[in-house]
Amino acid sequence: MKMLEAIPALPVKDLKSSIAFYRDTLGFALVHEEDGFAVLTWDEVEIHLWLANDERWRMVDRPAPVISGAESFIAGTASCRIGMDGVDELHERLAEHEILHPNAPLGDRPWGVREFAVVDPDNNLITFYERLVR
Repeated sequence: MKMLEAIPALPVKDLKSSIAFYRDTLGFALVHEEDGFAVLTWDEVEIHLWLANDERWRMVDRPAPVISGAESFIAGTASCRIGMDGVDELHERLAEHEILHPNAPLGDRPWGVREFAVVDPDNNLITFYERLVR
C-alpha cells in the first residue's frame, strides 16, 4: 500500500475573493470553479477552496451550531503545508503584500526545513517550506 498525494481543502467565506488571493497574490492558477468550489494549481501542488458561508447557525437555539457543515465560522480554521524549492524567493515576493504570519517568520527549523507562513483572507494558514537536507 502506498499513499500518492494529499490535496488541502480550505474553507472560505467568499470564494471570488479567495480565488483572487490565491491566483493574484500567491501565484496559483485557477483550473476549475463551480457551485462554491474551486481548484487552483501551481506546478504539482493543488489546493481546493470550498465555500463556508452558511449563516443559519446564528438563528438556531441548540447546543451544536452545525447544521450544514459549511457554517461561516468554519472558514479560517484550516491550514496546510506546501513543500517547494526556492522558499526564500517566494518569501521575498510575498513580503510586500503584508500577509506574512507574524509568528511564523522565514527561518530554519529544527525539524530540517526552512519555512514561513502566510494567512489567506479568511485566516487559513499556509506554510511554505523547503527541506534543508535531501
